[in-house]
Amino acid sequence: MLAEPLAGWRKVVIRETKTKVDSAEVMVELLEGRYADRDKVVVVCDNLNTHAMGAFYEACKPKRAFALTRRVEFHNTPKHGNWLNIAENELSCMTRQSVLNRRIGGMETLQRETTAWADDVSTRQRTVDWQMRLDDARCKLKSIYPKIHRLHP
Repeated sequence: MLAEPLAGWRKVVIRETKTKVDSAEVMVELLEGRYADRDKVVVVCDNLNTHAMGAFYEACKPKRAFALTRRVEFHNTPKHGNWLNIAENELSCMTRQSVLNRRIGGMETLQRETTAWADDVSTRQRTVDWQMRLDDARCKLKSIYPKIHRLHP
């Protein structure tokens, strides 16, 4: 699941495997397609080992991989914080709205169904306005905030 929340865009990619090379190939498609005119693309992703710069070198020739890695910047959601990952939420919505409790005949059918869902939701420009009050963030994200020890004067 790929999502650009402020633009109201999402894309579902169906593959036989979920390897580093698969992930890099999807990123290459984005960097050379949708974001071809961007100097830098910031990607927020979960902490899977498939989201790695080195994967570009497994998927592409070195010169191309180097050029692509110069344009992408990965930021991971906090460990045990996948609820912060907007793509995870979009995947959950897609599952409930499109494929839950259905028997899908094959990968082509699944890709067609999920693409239709993503196109429909994106066309309606449903954006994501994810906001959290500072006090809520401090409470919910307490485990990832640095511990500050105060010295008494």
